[in-house]
Amino acid sequence: MAGSAHGHGHTPAAWTGVTISFIGFCVAGVFMVAANPLGFWGGMAIVLVGGVVGYGMRAAGMGAQKESAERKQAREQAGRVVAERVAAQSAA
Repeated sequence: MAGSAHGHGHTPAAWTGVTISFIGFCVAGVFMVAANPLGFWGGMAIVLVGGVVGYGMRAAGMGAQKESAERKQAREQAGRVVAERVAAQSAA
């Protein structure tokens, strides 16, 4: 359901961490094809740096905010209302 994936990865912390990790995978891939183990492990180190940077940015407040109890309750209630409407329409 599209509404259930709200906020998953759509933060500066996630984008930055994934971008750095992607660059690391590309570097590692190039050096793996070139049969250069040192370059490969350098690329893998870049992947780890991406994870650390993403985690650090999340800790600094640039990640997804936790859902408040009120918002969670409202979302669950809205889901129940929608489910009841769908059930009523399919029964009619």
